[in-house]
Formats: sequence, structure tokens, C-alpha cells
Amino acid sequence: MIIEVEIKKSIVDRAEKKSKEMGRLRNSITKGSGNIAGFIGEEIVKEYISADESNTYDYDLVKGNFKIDVKTKRTNYPPLSYYEASIANYNPNQKCDIYAFVRVLNDFSKAYLCGWVTKEQYFKKAKFLKKGQVDPSNNFTVKADCYNLPYSCMNPFKKNKRG
Repeated sequence: MIIEVEIKKSIVDRAEKKSKEMGRLRNSITKGSGNIAGFIGEEIVKEYISADESNTYDYDLVKGNFKIDVKTKRTNYPPLSYYEASIANYNPNQKCDIYAFVRVLNDFSKAYLCGWVTKEQYFKKAKFLKKGQVDPSNNFTVKADCYNLPYSCMNPFKKNKRG
């Protein structure tokens, strides 16, 4: 179940500030243009599940004993359950426990909590695609070697309150 969330201006403002502070990431597929959306995704998940921020290379959030890395894609329209999450091949060794997947509208008005999965389960279930290969499930030509998994194969988010 994909969850739609309105993006508050305060979240966009924080994401823009973090993006400027960080600059362009090495190995960025989008050459840094996705930084703001990525930080919006992190903020949305952090608020929704009441996690703590812990921005490291390996993970973004901590909830209890779990280290969570948030993966965000930009989009022009709401995602469907058969859409896929992607993890670039240069990135599978992150020391996290869980991957959380978010899509953010390009105008930053809404975000979609698409699902989460343990790192172990992600790589057991995901299909590997080479750069330039066309993914037969969506006719998209992948921009980098990656592992893809449909959102329908993931766990839905549950809203959590602190305390």
C-alpha cells in the first residue's frame, strides 16, 4: 500500500539547506540534481515513522536498533505498486538494516511512501540489470548497473508516534 503525503514547506526548506551544505555526491547518477528530493524523502520517512536522523554514508535514520537508508526517486505522477525501487550496483555494501523507498513529485508538493524491506530480503528478491539494459517490466533503460524490486514485494509503512 503506497501512502501519499503532502510535503510541508518547512521540509522543502530543510532539504534545500542540506542539499547546499552537501554539494554533489560522488557517483551521483543525476549529478547532484536529486539531492533536494533525496533529503525530502528522508524527512518524510523520519516524520512518518518517528525515527532519529543519523546522516551517514551507510544510512540516514535510526529507529530502535534499526539503521534505515532512504532511497528516493523523483516522479511526475503518483507511483503504482508494480513500479520498482532501484539500488545502484556501486551502493550495495551500505551498512544498513532496512531500505525505505520514497517517490517525490518534481514540484515537491507530494511524496509517496512506497515500501520498505530489509537489506537482506532486498538483494534476495531483486533482479540485477546492467547499464543500458531495458527493464522489461517498465520499458525503462537503466542508467547504471542496479538491482530493482517492485514496491508490491515490500512491506507497507506504518505510522508511528514517539513515546
